[in-house]
Amino acid sequence: MEFDRRLCVAACSLVILFTSPWSTAARAQESGEAQVIRSIDAAVHARAEAVEGYLVVEHFSAFRNNDEEHPAAEMKVKAIYRKSTGKTDIVLSETGSEVLRKMVLHELLNNEKHIAEPANREAASITSANYEMKLRPGGVQRLDGRDCYVLDISPKHAASNMIDGTLWVDAKDGSVIQVQGVESKSVSVFTGPTQILRQYAIVNGFAMVAHSRAVANGKLSGRTVIKIDYQDYGVQVLPPHLPSK
Repeated sequence: MEFDRRLCVAACSLVILFTSPWSTAARAQESGEAQVIRSIDAAVHARAEAVEGYLVVEHFSAFRNNDEEHPAAEMKVKAIYRKSTGKTDIVLSETGSEVLRKMVLHELLNNEKHIAEPANREAASITSANYEMKLRPGGVQRLDGRDCYVLDISPKHAASNMIDGTLWVDAKDGSVIQVQGVESKSVSVFTGPTQILRQYAIVNGFAMVAHSRAVANGKLSGRTVIKIDYQDYGVQVLPPHLPSK
């Protein structure tokens, strides 16, 4: 009888556990998280499939120490991206410190070009294949006038384009709004570990980088801030597939 009583108590405890408000909320959180992550993957896939190419003017500004009003080096670049071949950069102008331009700005350009190569793009995307993602509690939040979900992200492999930090995505379709954190691998030995902020805008229906800010504190080089503004996008989007007759 004592055994039966203990078994009954254990069974009742399990029922209480799995029907308690906490358990229900936890399961709802997990379900919502999976749905948000699927929407992120779908948005990235849709962009990769639809965007055939684009043109954009990138304005790089490098600042030293605590002066963010007077750039130590600047560079303006016309970037041409084609899905089939990757990215080509045409430097329109550059001024200021040759060391910063050569060791930082041109290194950033080379890194972007490497990431945009057809063989590397998929591994560089912000998807669940490349990141561990955890939805923050609190539901929908607001950022720049848009409803969004906020996720903690951690790269599954270290690379100069991978960020350990926070991701904001549109609550409607999972497109990226903003990402902020620490680069898992520095682009340049000159700058050291780098804090990254990237902000996105919708261009022709897809999320494109609008502004980027990087802050590094090297032991030898001190504090370096890089700002990149992306302007005058021209995005070539493939027409949607027509239904077969």
